[in-house]
Amino acid sequence: MELLRNAVRPYAWGSRTAIADLLGRPVPTPHPEAELWMGAHPGDPSRVLRPGGDEVSLLSLLDSEPAHHLGDECVRRWGGRLPFLLKVLAADEPLSLQAHPSAEQAAEGFSREERAGIARNAPNRNYPDPTAKPELICALTEFHALAGFREAQRTVRLLDALDVPSLRAHRELLAAQPDASGLRALFTTWITLPEHYLRDVLPELLDACVAHVRERGEFALECRTVLELGEEYPHDAGVLASLLLNRLVLQPGEAIFLPAGNLHAYLHGTGIEILANSDNILRCGLTPKHVDVPELLKVLDFSCGDMRVLKGESLDANLTAYRTPADEFELSRLDWTPAESGTVHLDSPGPQILLCTKGSVRLISGHPGNGSLPRELVLHRGHSVWLAASDPAVEVRPAELDPDGQAQVFRAAAGSFSRAISHNG
Repeated sequence: MELLRNAVRPYAWGSRTAIADLLGRPVPTPHPEAELWMGAHPGDPSRVLRPGGDEVSLLSLLDSEPAHHLGDECVRRWGGRLPFLLKVLAADEPLSLQAHPSAEQAAEGFSREERAGIARNAPNRNYPDPTAKPELICALTEFHALAGFREAQRTVRLLDALDVPSLRAHRELLAAQPDASGLRALFTTWITLPEHYLRDVLPELLDACVAHVRERGEFALECRTVLELGEEYPHDAGVLASLLLNRLVLQPGEAIFLPAGNLHAYLHGTGIEILANSDNILRCGLTPKHVDVPELLKVLDFSCGDMRVLKGESLDANLTAYRTPADEFELSRLDWTPAESGTVHLDSPGPQILLCTKGSVRLISGHPGNGSLPRELVLHRGHSVWLAASDPAVEVRPAELDPDGQAQVFRAAAGSFSRAISHNG
């Protein structure tokens, strides 16, 4: 049970307030801060704080004592690598439109690019590692996103409402086949349009969106998003592609799971993101970075319909789990109020990271009855802690509620053998 010091990633789309406020630093910051990373990613591993002020890279600890920190099963399954990365993601501007490969696609693509001699840090590299990258985002604030292809008939209604002359033939294409195959055909047509065509069609589309917003039409939110993206990326095919996706507004505590092939873009808000420890991204647009359309089309899942919003499974009054098919991770949330101040007992044969997001909590690890001396640690807002697989079970209880009468902790664990047991008292 050891405190962590974590890296802040300063991407241009980040917030100047959200992460700094969580960490108790002055706001606004001089530069945008986009992500707070907690884990053992080689690009920016967390630092474990040792008694006396010493620090050691979590990545180094895993390399030196994999069984102690990860557990035998995690080592067997993931080869001594922490399978998940926990983040606080704070977006003031839209991220790129992107998708991630399945495990099989990642392994094949990585092998192919290795044989081709493409450097792993090359800008045109699609697969810098051979692993999948499923992810889940849970809103801390109201969180806006595009995710998954909208039901095709509803997209036809959107195109009817806009009635952009240069898109009428494209509308007919989808109306004639309102399913995954029709979406694939329309998406492929749009993403491969030459720039001179986009220079003509996108202004028409933006004008139609302005008119629809003024009329307070059914698709006003989608149109405002197109206008925002079109202003930032005036000649980008990703603006057109955004018309095909579900437009989501998550409330705090709501989450979405993004499996392989799901096309998505985070637009605005702060959330807790947990993902497989991978860098494999296939971009579609809304970015100056490399876009490989043929490879993207191999990866995308064109299944369409409403995107499922996860409320979490309540395991008791203080513990909520977000269940997904991902073996790499499981995210759970611990909450306390004046009326619900019970103790949560956490036990897992694998590694865990805890992050306090509201108030403060007391962690108690070890009991005299099993031969170990109890250890206590108060985890304040913005602080995180590493729990090795070999650590004894931990009891978590509120230490101090925030001014709104809340304490909250997010727990990241390896999903395939994670378990959490809660006891009120």
